[in-house]
Amino acid sequence: MPRSTNTRAVTLAVMMATFLAALDTSVVGTAMPTIIGTLGGLGLYSWVFSAYLLTSTTFVPVCGRLADMYGRKPVFLAGAALFLAGSMLCGSSNRMEELIIYRAVQGLGAAAVLPASITVVGDIFSVDQRARVQGLLSGVWGISAIVGPAVGGLIVDRFEWRWVFYVNLPFALVSMALFVLFLHERVETRQRRVDYVGTAGLTAAVTLLLLGLLDLGQRSGSLPVAPGVLLVAAAVLLGLFLWHESRVEEPVLPLSLLRSRVVAVSNAAGFLGGASLLGVSSFIPPYVQGVMGGTATSAGAALAPMSIGWLIGSTLTGRLILRHGYRPVVLLGTSLILAGSLFLATVGTYSQILIMGSMLVVGLGMGFSTTAFLVAVQSSVGWSQRGIATASTQFFRSIGGTVGVAGMGALMNAGMTAGLQAIDRARPGALNTAAGVSAASVVLDPASRGAIPIDLFTALQAALASSLHTVYVAVALAAAGGLALTVLFPGGSVEDHAHSGPALEGSAGPASGSGGGQA
Repeated sequence: MPRSTNTRAVTLAVMMATFLAALDTSVVGTAMPTIIGTLGGLGLYSWVFSAYLLTSTTFVPVCGRLADMYGRKPVFLAGAALFLAGSMLCGSSNRMEELIIYRAVQGLGAAAVLPASITVVGDIFSVDQRARVQGLLSGVWGISAIVGPAVGGLIVDRFEWRWVFYVNLPFALVSMALFVLFLHERVETRQRRVDYVGTAGLTAAVTLLLLGLLDLGQRSGSLPVAPGVLLVAAAVLLGLFLWHESRVEEPVLPLSLLRSRVVAVSNAAGFLGGASLLGVSSFIPPYVQGVMGGTATSAGAALAPMSIGWLIGSTLTGRLILRHGYRPVVLLGTSLILAGSLFLATVGTYSQILIMGSMLVVGLGMGFSTTAFLVAVQSSVGWSQRGIATASTQFFRSIGGTVGVAGMGALMNAGMTAGLQAIDRARPGALNTAAGVSAASVVLDPASRGAIPIDLFTALQAALASSLHTVYVAVALAAAGGLALTVLFPGGSVEDHAHSGPALEGSAGPASGSGGGQA
């Protein structure tokens, strides 16, 4: 008879893992200027983030599938150990190239930690409890996003940038210990086959896709192959992957999942939701700093209400879905995302208060929709598919964010190029007055603004505002697409969509020994 899982201790471990992942993202961003000052390599700046994004996104479906095959605990522990090793290596880096490689190792660990830990919540809690706990995890993520920059600044100012990575050690160790001691699973012992061909194909396809999109969005030309070639190669590999998955006995990404309307609509809407989320969080700060003349602090303050709204929305979701079902809640969420995005797309000029209000509305929408989509997906499948189903929601949202940011970045760059060309025609040679700093960057740098004439600065602000307005229109279009897809979400109560009977295609074993019991 398997021992009972201590749900409170495991929930604490999941919260710590979530806090660790969220804090690491925001803390590193704050420390990067200091890291660049120490290690050099300004031209490689974006790859510190891109390397983490590549591995943490690419391997999510693989890790979700492994969690279904071998249990959540071993996948979580392996991922946490890998994340911890990557953190220690990052802290020991002496060159930017080393830091980029070690950040990729961190991403591999995160690809296992997040889906495994979130899936555990689906295993050990009933539907009503699950929604509340997922809301709690969203709150942890939101709080981490708010306090992360301040923590990063404090660590860099008081200690050394390397401690930004070393601080992960206690959180990771405690979280791993709680999983070892208090999570008890029952995994069916039988012969399993790992889809190595599918794993390699998906990894290669997504890697080429993300590399092509990142290089296209940044317009850096830093890769030896043109982005278009990478994107075509990714499309070919993706087609071959889907062909292979339809024929293998135990696929790494079961296509049968997408026959479920709940899963298909949730993932498709999540893809566009990720584009909207990354769109506002990436392109609101340039407006606040460049067009409004604010600072990095004011840019962060403009985004903070989104985390607060997300916490409120996710906390209320559990009660609402039990009373009204999933469909009204996800429709409410995607409608609020569209409302906040439409404001940005239709208002010509903004104030700090108006932007913060818009971010609050978008955050509320994200809290309602993402939590309800996740709970719906987890509840609609059995234990043997809950890991990959959970991972699929994270995977599609992350890919959507990457595609969205790359496309919106290309729009912004195109708009700025046109604006700079117009300025150059009207004021020949004026753009060469920025003392070796790119004219577009001067607008975002408070220390350099005084070095250029006020009329040129005003023209640069106008060019940036125009290009960002195009981006906000794209964000609104993505939000509108998300709402349109959500209309297709099936109606009915929570019980109507609860899994009963065998999984869509059996692969692993029964639920953990805890069921949904309390500690």
